[in-house]
Amino acid sequence: MKSKPTAIPASDDLCVTPYCVKAANYLIESLDETVEPCEDFYNFVCGTWIKNNRIPDDSDVANTFNILRTQLDYNVVDILTPTSTNDTAEPKAVTNARKLYHSCIDEERIEDEGVGAILSLIQTEFGGWPIIQSASWDNSTFDLFELLLKLRKYNNDIIFGIGTSIDEKNSTEYDLIVSQSTLGLGQRQYYMNESKITIAYRRFMFNLASALINDTAMIETDVNDMYEFEKEIAKHVRSPDERRSRPNIRTTVGNLSQVLKTNFDFTKYIRSAYSFANVTLYDDDVLSVADIDYLYNVSSLIDRTSSRVLQNYVIWRFMMHRLENLPKRYRSIKETFDHVFRGTTTERPRTVICGNYVNGNMGFAVSKLYIKKYFDGHARNQSFEMITNIRRAFVEMLEESTWMDDTSKSRAIEKALAIDEKIGYPDYLDSDNTTQLETQYAEYIFGSSFLDNVLKMLQIKAREQFQMLRKHVDRKGWGFSAPTVVNAFYTPSKNQITFPAGILQMPFFDKDAPKYLNYGGIGVVIGHEITHGFDNSGRQFDKDGNRVPWWSSETIKRFIERKSCIVEQYSNYTVPNLNIHSNGNQTQGEDIADNGGLREAFFAYQKFTKTSPNADKRLPGLSKYSPTQMFFINYAHTWCAKMTDSYALNRVLSDVHSLGQFRVIGPTSNFVEFDRAFNCKPGQGNSRVKKCTVW
Repeated sequence: MKSKPTAIPASDDLCVTPYCVKAANYLIESLDETVEPCEDFYNFVCGTWIKNNRIPDDSDVANTFNILRTQLDYNVVDILTPTSTNDTAEPKAVTNARKLYHSCIDEERIEDEGVGAILSLIQTEFGGWPIIQSASWDNSTFDLFELLLKLRKYNNDIIFGIGTSIDEKNSTEYDLIVSQSTLGLGQRQYYMNESKITIAYRRFMFNLASALINDTAMIETDVNDMYEFEKEIAKHVRSPDERRSRPNIRTTVGNLSQVLKTNFDFTKYIRSAYSFANVTLYDDDVLSVADIDYLYNVSSLIDRTSSRVLQNYVIWRFMMHRLENLPKRYRSIKETFDHVFRGTTTERPRTVICGNYVNGNMGFAVSKLYIKKYFDGHARNQSFEMITNIRRAFVEMLEESTWMDDTSKSRAIEKALAIDEKIGYPDYLDSDNTTQLETQYAEYIFGSSFLDNVLKMLQIKAREQFQMLRKHVDRKGWGFSAPTVVNAFYTPSKNQITFPAGILQMPFFDKDAPKYLNYGGIGVVIGHEITHGFDNSGRQFDKDGNRVPWWSSETIKRFIERKSCIVEQYSNYTVPNLNIHSNGNQTQGEDIADNGGLREAFFAYQKFTKTSPNADKRLPGLSKYSPTQMFFINYAHTWCAKMTDSYALNRVLSDVHSLGQFRVIGPTSNFVEFDRAFNCKPGQGNSRVKKCTVW
């Protein structure tokens, strides 16, 4: 390697604590020192990791997040496995989380129950499924409005989406939203051309229907009709970047029929759905209409589509998500599709699937157990300190910015200082007082039939979302994501950053780690989330979380010029194996946050080293790398990844985050301090001559 030589430290300058030895090992096993860091920093840091790691058979990707999520999955299984504990005062919420888990792993009972209950529900409540009733389906009672309404009670937003969201103009209150819904394949691009995925999708439909009926005469025709209908819907679905660029139309329930003149009665639909949760809508309730072209075009499409196709399609969309709750022979039908769609070769263990389901639906009850057993309280205190330092670094960057006018700049500083932070978990989970937890899960009472429990859960979730409308937004409260997730969040409407317990672990953070590892890990994540308040979307919300103009038009113009540089940069990255370009427009918000986050964390770390010059010792076996170089190395290591081509394609089509490789080379190639650390010359592969900088 040709980077700037540094003096080899004496052995007493090495950190030989158990943690440092462990950290040194994972980094040594990752680096490929035959690659020049100034040419390709990603493969320099991740080359050996990529060579030696394999994608698990039950996954479509291997990366740091997946490794941590797998570990968390097994921890969740571990804490849910005991049916009861010696703790007689265990909250009912926790007892019911365990019951739900045990009903899910009770495969014998799931096999015994079969599919009778779900088919009975379809027949008696939803009007039947023509594809498995062949010629006997009676269309005389068909009513799409009633069908969608009944399925909405089971938390299914099929064809159209309705729900509750925070009011963009008044962030202390909730409002209603009407929008497009999802597609079976997720992204409209999949429907544009015939491919192995579209063939596998139709085969998925065919195989499910065939497993439920002996007479397969009509199945092929029904499958093709359903697919063609969804393909027509897909033409009108807007992508994430298209949705971001067009603001919602703000109106009221009373005026909705004037704004949205369609044959499908959206006003009646939303009123009827909310009445299911005993929420009466009033004419002056605020409502946002998103994706208005979709709503018009798909309403018109419905008018031209036969009742048989509509009934078949809607029940298909319900059933494709219920397969995982059914006996093994039905689950394996979905697995076969996943092998093509995701590139997986086997299903995850049932225990993990069930732990995941409980964690996804009762995450705060699971977290009550998790933080007690697995979370180190030191992580909270050290993280608060890092947030303070990184926020200060960001404020200094704002103060030094030359492209903002004084008013916009002082408002941006105000917003940065007003960001609310949440670390680890909400305080009530660590308290002996379980009232809040019990209230939160009062309705979550489960028995031994998994399918019954799932159907009950779907109805609870639908009611909760509708009932939220009449609550006030708790701007200082913990958000909807439980602590047991490996992720971090910025919420524009609350101007809040959240770092759940699940992410506060190695390689992002450890209380015993040298600071260069923590700042290069969780420090960059903290900076990333802070920067989201000032990316292309976050900058539209003021310090109180309201979407109102608060920058001058000149500052906005300059911001757009600067972020256009990043959009162009990332749009020129080519995805290995697929030979397609990244979508810099779609990923711009995350790319801005990555670039800003790396800089803020670096400057905060630099400031730390000035006040504590000898605090950080070097790692054994890596002593030739300076602490500054190690900051960048640990940052890059957190994004090492290996993925199936199917996964990479899905990510490029749908994800607002760039692929890991570009999350490393993008921000490092824009940063002069990276060049300085590794002695790079602008123009080398990992050092841009024209550096893109927003923050």
